[in-house]
Amino acid sequence: MDIRTVPSPLVRAAGSWLHRINQRHPWSHNDHFHGWILRRLPARRRRALDVGCGAGALLDRQRGSFDEVLGVDADAAMAAVSKERFADDPAVTVHHARFEEVDGTFDAITMIAVLHHLPLGSALRHASELLEPGGRLLVVGLARANSLADLAWDIPSSVLNPLVGMIKHPQPVTVPVDDVGPAMPVRDPAETFAEISRIARDVLPGARLRRRLFFRYTLEWTHPA
Repeated sequence: MDIRTVPSPLVRAAGSWLHRINQRHPWSHNDHFHGWILRRLPARRRRALDVGCGAGALLDRQRGSFDEVLGVDADAAMAAVSKERFADDPAVTVHHARFEEVDGTFDAITMIAVLHHLPLGSALRHASELLEPGGRLLVVGLARANSLADLAWDIPSSVLNPLVGMIKHPQPVTVPVDDVGPAMPVRDPAETFAEISRIARDVLPGARLRRRLFFRYTLEWTHPA
């Protein structure tokens, strides 16, 4: 039950109107959750891994909190952007690699809008294997909407989205801005929030998952000491 695909002409018209406003006052849903991640970093902060690091926005905010920060991205163009961005910082390393190719141990593993690009169960198991005891997995993810509970979060998210955009980006965009970087890889999520919750709690006992506004959920898990 995805609000974006509801066939009602009234809903579709309202959606088009909201889309036009959002285009004039753009903001990043993913960057919005950086604060949530930074408030939940573990006490021990030697090494961190950001999976699907993209252009390096979260790496930039993490690098002052850890001795070493590693970013990996399966998209070569995105990895190249991050690698160039941190070329002069020896504390940050970026690799063009898939998550399953990563080895070593980490005190924190972060994923923003990337888990739905990966095989869910095996990705969560691999994360648990990479974490040090006491290490923390912090995920901001996307789920497929298919229930009334999902709709109850999507509707206020759709309404609030332009209001947040006007606050974060008050000056409307009137002239299209050329995209100066590579396009971010996009994929629709396959699993619902209920499916993700079931698999996550099976693989990571004690994992905490919550639906969030702006079409996201969060997952937090600490490796048993």
